[in-house]
Amino acid sequence: MNETLKRSISGAVYIVLLIASILYSTDSFFILFGVFLLIATFEFCNLVQINKIIPIVLAASFFSLFYMISFAKEGLLFDLRFSKNFDLSVLFFTLFVFIKCIHFLFDNKAVKIDSFSKYVYLLGYIILPFIIITKIPFGKDGYNPKILISIFILIWTNDTFAYIVGKSIGRTKLFERISPKKTIEGFFGGVVFAVVVSYVIAKYYIEIAESNIYIWIIIAIIVGFFGTVGDLIESKFKRVAGVKDSGKIMPGHGGVLDRLDSVIFVAPIVFLFYQILNYVS
Repeated sequence: MNETLKRSISGAVYIVLLIASILYSTDSFFILFGVFLLIATFEFCNLVQINKIIPIVLAASFFSLFYMISFAKEGLLFDLRFSKNFDLSVLFFTLFVFIKCIHFLFDNKAVKIDSFSKYVYLLGYIILPFIIITKIPFGKDGYNPKILISIFILIWTNDTFAYIVGKSIGRTKLFERISPKKTIEGFFGGVVFAVVVSYVIAKYYIEIAESNIYIWIIIAIIVGFFGTVGDLIESKFKRVAGVKDSGKIMPGHGGVLDRLDSVIFVAPIVFLFYQILNYVS
């Protein structure tokens, strides 16, 4: 089987599995992302060379705790105020680690990662973002799978058109030291097409009021910018580790981290945006 066919089949299986699991039920949604989290944790441990047992137990425990909090009836296990404080604590610690990740990305001297930082990255760059991803589809009206599917569509749109525009007219390197193929022209091309698609999604798929479509345009910009940053950061981890892919579970695509590097960086920023919207409104 040639590489292109292998890549196409693998990508199609991934997309069908992802969308079907999100749409089918909340249980299938949580199960899929719980499995993704465990695989991503395994892959990250390989990248930074730490023992896998404790991180996998930690990831499973955090994910299970969040599942309990999310579905506990009021007054049963946790009250709603605790749940809200838990969400904000997860968010702020994740954003703190994201700042550390961005510093790591731009640090030319970072050729190795100290032991303490490896576990900080594990928690704030891998485990907690996956928890936040599972928070995104839940709003005041309950579970809405269209929200998360739309974010994935925007990420795929941004990635696809960043590649097409960059390959067609890209001349100026975006961050050549980390990702030689990315260009500034491709970056802006991806953002522009994501914004266009976000308008279509908001109007015809999610069907929100015309006056609120700006929300999805902002989300598209978040996806374009922070999705690219997330991709570059994962590339930096792989460069330090001296590997091309985070894993081999998806033939032609690499590992789970290679497929979800954008969304694990986008989701916390989108969740922060939601909190700001709720506060303002």
